[in-house]
Amino acid sequence: MSCKRFTLLVLNLVALLVLSSFAYAQDADPAMNSEADSPGIAGQFDLARCVQRALDLNPSMTAIRAQLTGAGHGARAALGDFGPALGGSYGYTYNNRKLTTSHKNDDWLASLNVTQPVFHGFNLLASWQKAKLTEESTMASLTNVELNLIESVQTNFMSLLKARMDVKSAEDSVARLESQLKVISAFYEVGLRPKAEVLDAEVDLATAQQGLLTAKNTVSTQEAQLNTLLNIPLENNVEYVGKLEHIPFNLSLRECLTRAYVNRPDLVIGAKSVEIAKKDATIAESSFYPQVDADWSYTKRGTDPGIDGGGDYSHRYSEYWSAGVNASMTMFQWGADYYDAKKYEETVKQVEAQLEETRLNAGFEVKRSLLNIQEAADRITVAQKSVTAAEEAYRMAVARYQAQVGTNTDVLNAQERLTSSAAQLSLALADYGTAISALYVAMGEKNLGLEEAK
Repeated sequence: MSCKRFTLLVLNLVALLVLSSFAYAQDADPAMNSEADSPGIAGQFDLARCVQRALDLNPSMTAIRAQLTGAGHGARAALGDFGPALGGSYGYTYNNRKLTTSHKNDDWLASLNVTQPVFHGFNLLASWQKAKLTEESTMASLTNVELNLIESVQTNFMSLLKARMDVKSAEDSVARLESQLKVISAFYEVGLRPKAEVLDAEVDLATAQQGLLTAKNTVSTQEAQLNTLLNIPLENNVEYVGKLEHIPFNLSLRECLTRAYVNRPDLVIGAKSVEIAKKDATIAESSFYPQVDADWSYTKRGTDPGIDGGGDYSHRYSEYWSAGVNASMTMFQWGADYYDAKKYEETVKQVEAQLEETRLNAGFEVKRSLLNIQEAADRITVAQKSVTAAEEAYRMAVARYQAQVGTNTDVLNAQERLTSSAAQLSLALADYGTAISALYVAMGEKNLGLEEAK
């Protein structure tokens, strides 16, 4: 190989390694691949879109859907037990003595068997019905997981909106304290106020700035929590939009309870559990009945792998079939089957009692959520009046201080009351939205965007 050709080969290899390293670096950098790995995250995310994405992509939904698919396969498997079972065998046996009319020690045998269940003491029917009930129960579990996920997303979304309101309140507080510090400093410079007032204002400003940092961190934490629920990489910046507001809700307690008793998935699961327990009792009682099966068999024997008889067996033994019906029954087991059936009868009573308890708890959850809505609504009204009064009190305190007829303590106290009133309002609004979400979940209804009840 010439030196020139060798040099070109080396340069090509180096270029290939560089390109490979660059491609690997792109693959290894999560920031460069986050958009490709998380389709459908462009644009704004309001509450309804957040909930819908969580329902589509959250891992808990993937798990329950897989469970539902498995339950469907189980029902089809139980249905298959009603059909005939086909089996076959093919084998070879060596005999140490010559078989009758045979000049060989080899014995090849092939057989085919078909068994059709006729009556198994209602076991097959109850097993299939139980599998169908399990599938239906899993469908209700899917709805239950959806409702829990919806409530989780909505609660965290409300917490995010509250955190943003807290940030705005903290920024306003910092701005007010910075303005007051400038006024006090100006008065101090001309000898109208003592140094102590300047120091007090600086301390309050530093405290407010720390509160602002905490509020901003809470926003970031809530955004990360929402990203997790929505199956979005944490490094992605998602534009969550919305505001805390008073959502109309006019349903009465009786209407809420009626809808809950119809729609709640845990009540459906409880009812299916009772039916499944009854099917288990039927399966246990199937041992009291005989089991009847129909059989058909075809057999062929010979002295070579082809099993053609080869003249070594008489015709009536080389190939034949048989059919028949068999019945079997265990007559006595020292009470094992009897007490096993009794055990499942008690299980039915247990599950029925648990269903009744679930129904009582469902009614309590609806009542509690409705009371929380009413309480939060009243708190919103009071907090709005408190904010209005606190704003006016702060304005008057600042005016009095600038007119040299009020004290710095009055201004700082008014500022603290205004900040506290704003925090109470944001908390009441968030609690109201959370209570609305909890009530819809308690009624077993999926209201993705918390729209007005119909």
